[in-house]
Amino acid sequence: MNKYLLFFLFSIFLSSLFLSSCSSQKKIIKAPIKEEGADYLFGKLKQNELNFAWFSSKFSANYKNKGESTSLDGQIRIRRDSVIWLSINALLGIEVLRMIITQDSVKFINRINNTYFIGDYDYVNKFLNTNIDFDILQSFMIGNDLSFYEDGKFKASLDGDQYKLSTAERMKLKKFVRNSQEPLKILIQNIWIDPESFKITRADVKEIRKPNLKLEANYTDFEKVGEQLFPKEVNFDIYADNNIHVSVQFNKININTPQLFPFRIPPSYRQVK
Repeated sequence: MNKYLLFFLFSIFLSSLFLSSCSSQKKIIKAPIKEEGADYLFGKLKQNELNFAWFSSKFSANYKNKGESTSLDGQIRIRRDSVIWLSINALLGIEVLRMIITQDSVKFINRINNTYFIGDYDYVNKFLNTNIDFDILQSFMIGNDLSFYEDGKFKASLDGDQYKLSTAERMKLKKFVRNSQEPLKILIQNIWIDPESFKITRADVKEIRKPNLKLEANYTDFEKVGEQLFPKEVNFDIYADNNIHVSVQFNKININTPQLFPFRIPPSYRQVK
């Protein structure tokens, strides 16, 4: 038999094996959607979230806005559903900003111009042109799903080799609405899930009243922290009139060790509003 014919037949054989493997894999991935539906996938997502009471990590980050790029590093500490503490350094490890965030307040110290701010999320959202709250911020930083919102009516689908959950009507649970003046948020949300680990690999969220403002996060480089998987690299994008991109690399991750949240405003600092 001609050697070229042999090569041709061998190539067809390998291709058929590859296509058969891909087809079988796709059937395996599709099975939970077809047989169990969105509730099953959402349950598996929740089972495989990072389970923590306390979280701390060092990080390095690159911030891009209006064509300019800034490199930063710092520390983050979290007491779940309660406090997020950030210390951000510039060159030579000199702290330039310290921030403490709770469910209803945002405070920061700016050491560059000796000022401080005490207020709520309105300031942050106007500055970043977003519409975030504590739950969205905490969940997107950690790579977990939202905790303070209803499970919503998710629809399940397959997007490439990943599961996708989508909803257009996710509302905040009444017990987490801080006061009657707080505007009701209805979120449009998409979540992409790895079919093996059931970890979130990508998520985006926007409010139904503000469809032109979207927050998106992509999670990669998953490593074990204890017995749990955590994404050591996260890319955040804020899509608005002025797009912002932040890439973050976490290191020295620690969970369930109680943390302190030092925050003292020097008497000489001037308050900004």
